[in-house]
Amino acid sequence: MTAKMKQRIKAALRTERPTLHIGKEGATPQIVNEAAKQLDSREMIKAKILKTALQDEEAKTIAVKIAEETESVLIEVRGHTFLLFKRKAKKR
Repeated sequence: MTAKMKQRIKAALRTERPTLHIGKEGATPQIVNEAAKQLDSREMIKAKILKTALQDEEAKTIAVKIAEETESVLIEVRGHTFLLFKRKAKKR
């Protein structure tokens, strides 16, 4: 992924509200499934991690785990918020 693509994704999601909220349990299978569903329909999502989830793990660790499990690209982690991108599969 090029720097220009990342910049466009950041700009597109700058004013958006987070569509995924990660609670004190962290990156549970349910959260990963929800992230995968959202990525399949929207290509990019903004997620917010609640402070209670950050007692055991750092935000970047949680974001990387979700990105790996959803096979998406982690665009940015800023504070408690991160952006994920996954190109939609082309229909044949």
